[in-house]
Amino acid sequence: MGAGWHHGRGGGGRRGGRNRLLDYGEMRLLVLSLIADKPTYGYELIRTIEERFGGSYTPSPGVIYPTLTWLDEAGYVRLAEEDGRKSYHITPEGEAFLTANRAGLDEILARSAAAGAEGGGGRRNIPVPVMRAMENLKTALRLRLRNGGLDQAAEQKIADLLDTAAREIGQA
Repeated sequence: MGAGWHHGRGGGGRRGGRNRLLDYGEMRLLVLSLIADKPTYGYELIRTIEERFGGSYTPSPGVIYPTLTWLDEAGYVRLAEEDGRKSYHITPEGEAFLTANRAGLDEILARSAAAGAEGGGGRRNIPVPVMRAMENLKTALRLRLRNGGLDQAAEQKIADLLDTAAREIGQA
């Protein structure tokens, strides 16, 4: 296998035993293949992957942007600015990496096609708009809490907002 390929799915790595749909090496291959199909930018990649998996998987910005950084540093993509927006383009080295890892990429694409064919809802049949909103909330919380520096008023405000949302969801 080529440089940067990680064997297996699921556990291991920084996330311990957590079961993931794609490991880091698989995500790199998928993102690189999408860039090979069409130069693109981070947010568009998130939406494209979500569509490919029929809403059953939506990568967070915390997954996509480090993946793009790794691909750029490895020389597999280059960043270009078009119409004020940065987009990623595959390099000859990236094409070679895809070719060297074709079997792994084919498996990933088959899994995404199977997930997309199931359609409908996301994880455990959660409707796609609800799954998207849940992921947005999770990302916002993670980013806000990771930076620390919350005073008691901010902590209370976040807790109150979450409690209110939970009550309203329970009554919906």
